[in-house]
Amino acid sequence: MSDTDFIPQMRPLFGADERAELLSYLDEDGFFTEFKRTEAFEAEIARYTGARHCVVVNNGTVSLTLAAAALGIGPGDEVICPDYTMIATPNSVQMLGAKPVFVDVEPDTLVMDVALAERAITPRTKAIMLVSANGRAPRAGIATFEALSQRTGIALIEDAAQSLGSWYADGRHVGRAGRIGSFSFSAPKIISTGQGGALITDDDALAARLRKLKDFGRSGGGNDVHDSIGWNFKFTELQACVGLAQMRQLPDRVVRKKAIWRRYAERLAGVSGYRLFDHDLALCTPWFIDGVAERRDELAAHLKARGIGTRTMYPPIHRQKAYDLPGDHPVAEHIGRDGLWLPSMIQLTDAQIDRICGEIAAFYG
Repeated sequence: MSDTDFIPQMRPLFGADERAELLSYLDEDGFFTEFKRTEAFEAEIARYTGARHCVVVNNGTVSLTLAAAALGIGPGDEVICPDYTMIATPNSVQMLGAKPVFVDVEPDTLVMDVALAERAITPRTKAIMLVSANGRAPRAGIATFEALSQRTGIALIEDAAQSLGSWYADGRHVGRAGRIGSFSFSAPKIISTGQGGALITDDDALAARLRKLKDFGRSGGGNDVHDSIGWNFKFTELQACVGLAQMRQLPDRVVRKKAIWRRYAERLAGVSGYRLFDHDLALCTPWFIDGVAERRDELAAHLKARGIGTRTMYPPIHRQKAYDLPGDHPVAEHIGRDGLWLPSMIQLTDAQIDRICGEIAAFYG
């Protein structure tokens, strides 16, 4: 792709490394269903994040559902979720018959407001599903949510779908603070297997429960004896081959993602109409380039006419037709009106970033 071609908002990057892994596996005449390559991929994620266990599944929504199921969440239970998130977050607990309860997010991090989360707790609350929006941590630190969980006995689940490569100030990888942390490998993520998800935990019993839940509730691999209810949420060796190649590239991708954000920040510093959300690049790896725009829809149309793709940020979930709930969540509603993701793909060049920022500056005059 040249610097003058259409610039999509996001595009995954697969290449020679992934092809070599796949061809090597095909030469082995394997069964394709998860086995040694999947185990190796899980081991790489566990090593990178520092987790004791990693369990991979077929997508990052199912991973959240399995996390909730492993913690005993079911019909009639409530799970506190941010109103600003991808709709997979609340949908994952709806699958179990549980009720998502929405609270607003912090205006500077777009991470759940801990005071509002505490206020939303009822006798039916079984978990808080904390989303680290674009790799960011809560303003006051993850310890605020850990303390709330310990004080109330309510489980903390981390939806870290956007956060592979991001860390807390205490040195833990994002996703390590909750009972279970969840990652996504869908096409836009920093590494991708097309679809896929991963769960990390340091709890041996939870890890064993997750493995059983994703494999029909089997008492052991390859038999048809079932100790409990479970589902078929297994991975494939083909996905694992791609994932192993992508994990080898992850350190370089982290460096490049940070460099992309830094160049946007430098080029947009004097533009008053578009404001980037801040990142502590010592800890956080931006997944997307996110910000709020004056006359957002006009800006998006202007950029599209000049060969530059954008994507509007998540609308408030309680306002969406799928939920249609009462509530006042001003930050999530503000992002729904004005939030705009700029091109964020790992293969974005400096020249393309300069072109994008030049068009944004021209729009605002």
